[in-house]
Amino acid sequence: MSIDLEALYIDLHQHPELSFQETRTAGIAAQHLRDLGLEVEEGVGVTGVVGMLRNGEGPTLWARADMDALPVEEQTGLAYASTATGIDPAGHAVPVMHACGHDMHVTAMIGAVERLVAERAEWSGTLVVIIQPAEEYGAGARAMLDAGILDRYPKPDIVLGQHVTPFPAGIIGVRPGTQMAASDGLTVTMHGRGGHGSRPHTTIDPVVMAAATVMRLQTITSREIDPKDVAVVTVGSIHAGLKNNIIPTEATLELSLRYPNDEMRDKVLASVERIVRAEAAASGAEREPEIRTDHTLPATINDDDATTRVTTALRRALGDEAVIDPGMFTGSEDVSWFARDAGVPLVFWFWGGLDPATYATAVANGTVDSTIPTNHSPFFAPQIHPTIEVGVTAMATAAREFLG
Repeated sequence: MSIDLEALYIDLHQHPELSFQETRTAGIAAQHLRDLGLEVEEGVGVTGVVGMLRNGEGPTLWARADMDALPVEEQTGLAYASTATGIDPAGHAVPVMHACGHDMHVTAMIGAVERLVAERAEWSGTLVVIIQPAEEYGAGARAMLDAGILDRYPKPDIVLGQHVTPFPAGIIGVRPGTQMAASDGLTVTMHGRGGHGSRPHTTIDPVVMAAATVMRLQTITSREIDPKDVAVVTVGSIHAGLKNNIIPTEATLELSLRYPNDEMRDKVLASVERIVRAEAAASGAEREPEIRTDHTLPATINDDDATTRVTTALRRALGDEAVIDPGMFTGSEDVSWFARDAGVPLVFWFWGGLDPATYATAVANGTVDSTIPTNHSPFFAPQIHPTIEVGVTAMATAAREFLG
């Protein structure tokens, strides 16, 4: 009896879980993998799941799907929309939604494994399935590797992964080389001298200091980076003060930085540090600002030869017109840690989840950027069909290319 993948997807969508809290999702994925005959280990890297199928002599392939959701309140209006809540790391109750499509990733992976099990007479080798937590923290892959999966499972010859995105359903986007940017998350704390709001001359105002820093940081990409190059500097949050008539003692900025390579990373990080320290000095700060790195993600770089093989296989399976080069995405991923630590090739691709007619209308109207919900939007929700089927086919086809 085949797995009802639509029901699985809807169930996962209605029960999203935050990073490193994916106990229900992990349990469901683990049970499906067991039912399909895989050896399964749970609780790897906190909540991760590893399933293994030995099928004779041959190469070892690691296939990865992530499973965590985001603190976003769903506004899709779907009958199966999430109304879930969770507790974030700061202890706050927050709405939770699969706003990045990781529920679709798990569903497609389970479907691909089901197909590979059914076709096991046609291939040989070892399949290792990774159901990874906490991709949104950029920490789940590292947690699973630090838990020793490279020591306890056969070393891969290739690592595969995929991500749903707002392309038209049926479209695959894959390219050799840098597929996604490297990223750093920084927390900057700027120190002032607090006091009464009516006597600003007796204080060193960290709000003004932070505001000047935010504006100056924008000049990194507009004035220091060659226009033909790619870099992103985003200040995603700023926190300071508790009351309108109190000048606080400090302000905190949270930064998201993106770049295609280590050379650009070094340049942007040096510019951020220079600006933060200079603005603190310009404000007369009596204490140096603190710059903390919260996470570092390497660029997601697809191996040239392996990507050519996957691209050819996907075109055979889905048609030449269905496989495109999407260009480099400035988003970031932690999937490449698996390939980097193992010292093996990676192929990571995107597959579309949007109604093709809706997308075509937006293209015709020139409104793709304003009317098409992207990953992390409260309105993001893949069309169930044929997104599931294409995701299953893509992963199973790519796996067979190396297992067969």
